[in-house]
Amino acid sequence: MTTTEAIDPVFMFILGSCLVLLIGITVAMVVFVVRYHRSRAPEPTSQVDGSLWLEVIWTAFPTLLVLAMFYYGWASYLTLRNVPPGALQVTAVGRMWSWNFLYQNGKNSPKLYVPVGKPVQVALESKDVLHGFYVPAFRVKRDVVPGMKNHVWFVASKPGSYDIFCSQYCGTSHAAMIATIEAVPPEQFEAWLKETKSTGAQHPALALLEKHGCLGCHSLDGSQKVGPTFQGIWGRKTEVKTAGKEHEIIADEAYLKRSIVEPNADVVEKYPPVMPAFAGVLTEEEIRLIIDYFKTGGQAGAAKLDGAKLAKDKGCLACHSLDGSKGVGPSFRAIFGTKVKVVRNGKPEMVTIDEPYLKESILKPAAAVVDGYQPIMPVEDDLSPDEVSALVQFIKELK
Repeated sequence: MTTTEAIDPVFMFILGSCLVLLIGITVAMVVFVVRYHRSRAPEPTSQVDGSLWLEVIWTAFPTLLVLAMFYYGWASYLTLRNVPPGALQVTAVGRMWSWNFLYQNGKNSPKLYVPVGKPVQVALESKDVLHGFYVPAFRVKRDVVPGMKNHVWFVASKPGSYDIFCSQYCGTSHAAMIATIEAVPPEQFEAWLKETKSTGAQHPALALLEKHGCLGCHSLDGSQKVGPTFQGIWGRKTEVKTAGKEHEIIADEAYLKRSIVEPNADVVEKYPPVMPAFAGVLTEEEIRLIIDYFKTGGQAGAAKLDGAKLAKDKGCLACHSLDGSKGVGPSFRAIFGTKVKVVRNGKPEMVTIDEPYLKESILKPAAAVVDGYQPIMPVEDDLSPDEVSALVQFIKELK
């Protein structure tokens, strides 16, 4: 039995019981109001003092109903807490305001990838405040409390992307603490699990930023988030507040290291002092790696990315063909430079498929949907700027 199969019948039973009681009580009330209205019966006519059977029924029936609700609910609760043997073990780490998922082989991901049809046990950890792990599609919701062990389990019965929300208010960007469960066929999951993303496809410093939840608050593309963007941070002049006094600093090596180890020492103006300290969390070597990454704008040490491999690994080619044939999405073949009709904000318009449009389509696929296609492309929010550029270059070169 899956979590969905355990919860849905209980919910329908309780909802059905409440509806029956609501309708029955409402009908009885209306009948009594009409039948015994003062205008119809100005004087009491009943000589009955009481009814033993009536009192037994209205006492016994609600008691049995409540006991049935308790038993049914308790049995389903035990299903939620008893994890089937052989379940895949994953750890979900919540922090303000992002999720990170750790697998037993050391791999981590901002999305929770799972195999279809296999039970998955998710151990829940919080690095800062109270969070809530909530997946409506699988009917699981559990508090993530700092210092307390907790878990949920579920089975994804079919492939798809399922939303993960934080169900406990955890600060200013609580609503943005959203991730997804990506349910894929078992063989595809095993291939993904064996990949080593940090070697070749991604700068190791970027992997560290993802692992420790930095990209949940700081963007790489200049967009506004809870914290300042990492784009162009090296050498940038910034107004900060130190010990209550405002002054201007330049983002150099000393400042960046201090901001990582003691983030509340110099707080950038107009941003809340909510970043956790990473002293003792990151090693000196890791801090140096991240600072070097900022120095070079994220380019140093990054291997040349293979756009074709990325398109395959990210599942793009499952919906977009390379030979011109029509699929779930438009074909990539010779698409660059062509004009297409898209729907933006509910209105049709003609656009040229250039680099800005392709980047927007990768990062915000629902912004401008090609006419005649469904807006079902998932948001690939775990792509680095280098990976997006590699995908765009791959599509540009297709003939």
